[in-house]
Amino acid sequence: MCLTLLAPPKGIIPRGLPGKLKIVSYECLAGLPRGSLLFLFAIIFFSCSQERDMPTDGPSIDLLMEPGSSVAVPDDMPGPYLNKWDIYNYLALGDSYTIGASVESAVSFPIQLKTRLEQGLKVKVNTEIIAVTGWRTDNLLDAVKKGAQLPSYDLVTLLIGVNNQYQGKPFRVYTQEFPLLLEAAMALAYGNPKNVVVVSIPDYAYTPFGEGRNTDKISKEIDEYNAFAEATALQMGVSFINITDITRNGLSNPNLVAGDGLHPSGETYKRFVDKLYPVVLPIFD
Repeated sequence: MCLTLLAPPKGIIPRGLPGKLKIVSYECLAGLPRGSLLFLFAIIFFSCSQERDMPTDGPSIDLLMEPGSSVAVPDDMPGPYLNKWDIYNYLALGDSYTIGASVESAVSFPIQLKTRLEQGLKVKVNTEIIAVTGWRTDNLLDAVKKGAQLPSYDLVTLLIGVNNQYQGKPFRVYTQEFPLLLEAAMALAYGNPKNVVVVSIPDYAYTPFGEGRNTDKISKEIDEYNAFAEATALQMGVSFINITDITRNGLSNPNLVAGDGLHPSGETYKRFVDKLYPVVLPIFD
């Protein structure tokens, strides 16, 4: 007489097989022809192998390309386009570092970049900013989903993540949402990764605001966020500009910090643009 087990304890059934598979006892297996036994064991082995080869869900920094490696982007991808009014359109996505909290809007880095581009290109650059102080990646995603003013832009910059870190959100949230933001930025830039630039997160540990906090922890986590952003950008063929080193002079040079003791000053944003402009200008060639 053959005995069977229905839904045996977890760990008894090989991974990949149905949970309620009937397992035939050894007494019963002994009565099967040799060919049938081989066929049964082949099915079990194949099912286990399939389970082991299944990829894990969600992005992983280990699966991204090493920094310095980038995807080759064809030269004939769309944009930028000078419209009939001789105007280019620029969209800046971010948080307080993008709107220029605690400084005049004219010296925020998007407006300084716009001014520099207008001087260099001899055309007008219309600038739209989608950013609010305190925004995390999820807040920016929600805002982008609601729509920008235009369907496409000739240039899109993205700087986001400091509030994820400051508010103690799990790092995995950033690894899930930043790639979605970058994809959205590319979609708004005629689908051309060459029209998008990611800007690194400033380090507020080097400000009067951050000085009394765990500065080593802050800097280490900011580096982790920036490393992921850079690897993701390069994997997608997007330029990445590191401005974090500039902000790490905030304590030795107080002129680099705004009056609130936290955000960059207009001079710091000018230094951001000094790095951005040589990368951005060729986009319009």
